[in-house]
Amino acid sequence: MKRVLATTVLAVLAACSTTSPDVIGRDEAQRMSSVSDATVLSMRPVVVEGTQSGVGAVAGSVVGGVAGGSVGGRRESIAVGVIGAVVGGVIGNTAERMGTREQAYEILVQLQSGERRAIVQAVAGEDIRPGDAVILVSSGGKVRVTKAPPVAAPAGAAAPRP
Repeated sequence: MKRVLATTVLAVLAACSTTSPDVIGRDEAQRMSSVSDATVLSMRPVVVEGTQSGVGAVAGSVVGGVAGGSVGGRRESIAVGVIGAVVGGVIGNTAERMGTREQAYEILVQLQSGERRAIVQAVAGEDIRPGDAVILVSSGGKVRVTKAPPVAAPAGAAAPRP
């Protein structure tokens, strides 16, 4: 029972926050974003620290307190319940922090103007490498990096001859 509850809490907490460029928030849907062309200069793996909202600590305290309170007689159950709540809170907080932690990349790009920018985003489904042409999609103070689509010839333009 404890394992099922702990697994459920971790799954819910992990779903709460992400820096993945593959996940778009509801507030970003149907909004115009600015797009800038850039080239990837370098990438380095980083870890985005998990959140500590207090939900994990509270859930852990409740589970620990209930589990500890069911041990022994009246006096023992109170003492063990308090200890269980404290230990459960510490474990719950750690589980929340570790469950919301993400593997990410710090991506250094150079804009067409020559300016350089660094963006941290979670590991995505796209395989981006140094030297790749990318676009920076900016919306609501957030930026994500994605591969630049191939440039199509304007309508009515003759295709280059081989």
